[in-house]
Amino acid sequence: MKTFAHSASTGNGMPEVAGFFDPRTFSVQYIVSDPVTQACAIIDPVLDFDEKSGATATHHADELLAYVAKNGLRVEWILDTHPHADHFSAAHYLKQKTGAPTAIGQRVTQVQALWKEIYHWPDMPTDGRQWDTLFAEGDTFAIGELKGRVMLSPGHTLASITYVIGDAAFIHDTLFQPDFGTARADFPGGSAEALWDSIQAILALPDTTRLFTGHDYMPNGREPAWESRVAQQRENNPHLTSKHQADYVALRNKRDEELPMPKLMLHALQVNTRGGRLPEPEANGKRYLKIPLDVLGGAKWD
Repeated sequence: MKTFAHSASTGNGMPEVAGFFDPRTFSVQYIVSDPVTQACAIIDPVLDFDEKSGATATHHADELLAYVAKNGLRVEWILDTHPHADHFSAAHYLKQKTGAPTAIGQRVTQVQALWKEIYHWPDMPTDGRQWDTLFAEGDTFAIGELKGRVMLSPGHTLASITYVIGDAAFIHDTLFQPDFGTARADFPGGSAEALWDSIQAILALPDTTRLFTGHDYMPNGREPAWESRVAQQRENNPHLTSKHQADYVALRNKRDEELPMPKLMLHALQVNTRGGRLPEPEANGKRYLKIPLDVLGGAKWD
């Protein structure tokens, strides 16, 4: 199975992109680098977790660090696109290893407030202090000589954002590959209407913009893939044949009603709303996850 792919720079001011696929969670992590200065950013890194044994590990994050070292790169940012529901974030671990600042969209505070109630965490700070930077719509940043900007992309979650770096856009859970469709919008705080608007903003980027998704579910048994172009999405994505928001919302909501909740959702959000930090050890030195019962709909019993 293909678990790595390199997308070369397309010209001056355009990034090199290395994608790393995690078959356990169907997630893609990225290293975005400036070929001139060797500066780079890590986007949506995965901290390994096995829900059957409760074991955590840093295999995938260490693979990213090995790639950085092998290619003489310098990590300047650790970026999350949103608080993930299907894997743990390795942002905090990688900050400890590299010293690079972490960032996410500023609306993460709304997600924190929502999940603070679900987990009954009265003392949890909900001001986003778990990250070094909270990005707003239109904010800009640099990776060496590369220029990046932030687009708000809510719908999948309240806090979802897109990073546009040169001709590459990291769109995570908005669009998937052109042969698969779009992301679900039925999580707490999700909205199919908002997701439609976010997708339209992404499709308004230049046709040749490289789009990098956060997951791939390998329809019809094909190899994992995570790069496409705006024009490909517009022409081939089966969920984008709708020309009006109302039609898309009806399609999206019907599809979401058939989907079970992600198996790691209640595990992951208590880590990812805290910037990738695992729960603090208790008096016996062990860490424990807290799973609220009967708070989410969507149980599938067959």
